[in-house]
Amino acid sequence: MIRLNLTATPEWLDLAPGLRLLVGPLTTALMVSARADPAIEALPEGASQEALALAMAKAVARRAVLDWEGVGDALGQPLPVTPEGIDALLEIWPVFEAFQTMYIARGLLLDAEKNVSAPLPSGPSAGATGIALPARAPARTAQRD
Repeated sequence: MIRLNLTATPEWLDLAPGLRLLVGPLTTALMVSARADPAIEALPEGASQEALALAMAKAVARRAVLDWEGVGDALGQPLPVTPEGIDALLEIWPVFEAFQTMYIARGLLLDAEKNVSAPLPSGPSAGATGIALPARAPARTAQRD
């Protein structure tokens, strides 16, 4: 069952101890906009899946992150949310993984759910039941010319 959140209110994600991101809902409009991000389009033909995943996560985050807590400069002073700051934050492996898991993967799991089909009632499907009678005896090998 798909549960709809009709309020579409931002929510806080706790990505690491002391690090929280306020993100807007992961909507179709957000994902379509991220796919058309110049950074995605600038990837070379045949770019690796890893490069594409990082570029897509950054594009999504630049659109979704509204505020953050626990992000500071070298002196520990809080930094405002900026596209460059979001990109730098996602270069930190544990933060990238947490963002992928807690934000992006939820949308992808929902997308995967809609692609599931029930087994076919006939044919080579796992859900098919056998209706043919068993063979009486094994067939003989065909003669060679």
